[in-house]
Amino acid sequence: MADFTAKDVQALRQETGAGMMDAKKALTETGGDMDKARDYLREQGIAAAAKRSDRSQAEGVVGVYMHSQSGRPVIGVLIGLASETDFVAKSDEFIGTANDIAMHAAAARPQWITREDVPEDVVAKERELIAAQARNEGKPEDIVERIVEGRIGSFYKDTVLLDQVFVRTDRFEGTVGELVQQLAAKMGENISVASMARVEVGES
Repeated sequence: MADFTAKDVQALRQETGAGMMDAKKALTETGGDMDKARDYLREQGIAAAAKRSDRSQAEGVVGVYMHSQSGRPVIGVLIGLASETDFVAKSDEFIGTANDIAMHAAAARPQWITREDVPEDVVAKERELIAAQARNEGKPEDIVERIVEGRIGSFYKDTVLLDQVFVRTDRFEGTVGELVQQLAAKMGENISVASMARVEVGES
């Protein structure tokens, strides 16, 4: 087993901008050697893709997914996936990824795209509820805050698109954010989910 810790994974993520699964894989492949792991990520194009995140995106596509089944609500999702160039936006893989993310959103019901999109009052209320629940469970006051920090991550995984684990694990194992990051590394462009709309008709 590779000799590295969760702190090593976090440190590599912060330094390179790589996703958790990518950072963990890099450390696994290099036996926990941080220097070699950085080189591995550069070779894979993952670190470079993260550093391109401030480049403008003027192109893209709208991914579409529609689900209709007798006796169940009709669900329609639109996902705006942005890229730097029209060349990338027109590629089959880019369009397919946009549609896959739309399919994911239909099943997973995200409310926001990124953590930054979640209103501050919503996060504050969630923290209050988690803290109250921890106290009701009899947890000592000195560890309540640590419990809040741990459980707020679960809240993001449930409600934020990029934090959610992609539903089609047969196609990709990781979060939607890591799926987008992998595509950006492969295409050599800054790619992001720019917009999302989910409509459900016939819900009881």
